[in-house]
Amino acid sequence: MDDGMIASEALSRLMLDMGQRARAAARVLALADTETKNKALIAMAEAVEAAVPAILAANAADLNEAKARDMAASFIDRLTLTEARIAAIPEGLRAVAALPDPVGSVIASWERPNGLRIDRVRTPLGVIGVIYESRPNVTADAGALCLKAGNAVILRGGSDSAASSGAIHEALQKGLASADLPEDAIQLVPTRDRAAVGEMLKGLAGAIDVIVPRGGRSLVARVQEEARVPVFAHLEGLCHVYIDAAADLDMAVSVTVNAKMRRTGICGAAETLLIDRAVLGTHLVPILSALEDKGCEIRGDETICAIYSAAKPATEEDWRTEYLDAIISVKAVDGVDGAVEHIERYSSHHTEAIITDDAAAAEKFLSSIDSAILLHNASTQFADGGEFGMGGEIGIATGKMHARGPVGVEQLTSFNYRVHGSGQVRP
Repeated sequence: MDDGMIASEALSRLMLDMGQRARAAARVLALADTETKNKALIAMAEAVEAAVPAILAANAADLNEAKARDMAASFIDRLTLTEARIAAIPEGLRAVAALPDPVGSVIASWERPNGLRIDRVRTPLGVIGVIYESRPNVTADAGALCLKAGNAVILRGGSDSAASSGAIHEALQKGLASADLPEDAIQLVPTRDRAAVGEMLKGLAGAIDVIVPRGGRSLVARVQEEARVPVFAHLEGLCHVYIDAAADLDMAVSVTVNAKMRRTGICGAAETLLIDRAVLGTHLVPILSALEDKGCEIRGDETICAIYSAAKPATEEDWRTEYLDAIISVKAVDGVDGAVEHIERYSSHHTEAIITDDAAAAEKFLSSIDSAILLHNASTQFADGGEFGMGGEIGIATGKMHARGPVGVEQLTSFNYRVHGSGQVRP
């Protein structure tokens, strides 16, 4: 990785060259059979396992730099690669290899009265640009998913995780080479210069077909504002858990604690807890006590503060804040209608959960809210492509066009129509 700045003209040439090489690799990948792609993925997994010491050393260097800059604890958590977290990388690569290959699959087929047979067939998107922050494991997730879907990918990891991402990327390229696939199929931008992001957002002279940002609000906002190519993105994960009047207390406690505290720095972490006024007397204190025991700060509305003295008064800004930290805002609401009203006003349309044994209440909640992922009696931390059986994800999309929710292998494909005839002409 080049830590320095690159002259504007030189950077532009570098990025355009990467785009051209990615486009050439994409043509090869579009024709690669499933066996070849899976061979590459398995070889990548083995290469990552062999590179554990190198990856840990690279990550230690990144962490030392981040700590010296006094980065937030939540950021440090996202950046950290332990042996267990690294072990999950080859597991994910093998899981992607085990997935059905979407490329070439027939989504729908029908025949017209004139004898024409029309097939809608999945095809690769082409070249995908992935811009991400802090989490170096995204290097492997994105590379694997794009490869399985027949796409080339240009990765621009965060400058703070440059060494870690570089070590993982090196292992991925070894896997590609062992399967005789072009190493340009998975490229990592070799500079920390932020201007490289701007070059990618321009589309690299038509080389990039779609951009996927994975990071904080400022990154995603910049991508959505400046990108000249389609974007799969969400601004933030302002996720809610609603405790209904018919919620089982033990379940409400365990799910809420997990949704908030399992990992506070991920986009699926709960940021706001809503609780039906009908069960404030029975459910509120046990839930908040359990959260506080785990080190979570409570910020509540007037009703919550009157009942739970340890809660700090919540401001209007709290309902709009993605903390990515051990803080949760808590509000009393009037049933499902009150919860829906609050969520629709403040939600980022990422992930929401309801805890209830009332099937009708659950159905009303799930049908009334316009978010990408909705859960009934389960933690918001399941908002993850790997947990959905997708073998991982390249991000969570909250838009409504093409891809929504976890962006996995199928979401990284498009389709075309293939029309088969027997000499038909149109009258």
